Amino acid sequence: MAKNAGKTVLVVDARNPDFTIEPDDEKFGGDAGTAPISDCGTAKRPNALNIPFDRATGSLPADGVESLNAKAGGDKGVPIVTHCGGGGRGQKAKDYLIGLGYTNVVNGGGPKVTELWERFGSL
Repeated sequence: MAKNAGKTVLVVDARNPDFTIEPDDEKFGGDAGTAPISDCGTAKRPNALNIPFDRATGSLPADGVESLNAKAGGDKGVPIVTHCGGGGRGQKAKDYLIGLGYTNVVNGGGPKVTELWERFGSL
């Protein structure tokens, strides 16, 4: 990502805000967690979008991808960091975005990956 110095990095939070579907996401993603999903798109995480990876369909919702494309200004080379609760859905979201033609995507893991959150958590 060093080649991206000065560029806006977008963050795709692949966790599901519906904790009845993904109960484990509440631990870190709930409002009392260390990385609340509700912070996406706010002053705390202005470049973050919550686009939940759907395990059943193996995809990201079309409206979320449209929001990402709009935030990226249509640039599929914009740097993107995906993440979830532990890294699994973050990787699947990364692979899905690459399949859609995005070329600069990395999986940032989950909130337990302190080193990554120190680097990417404020984006």
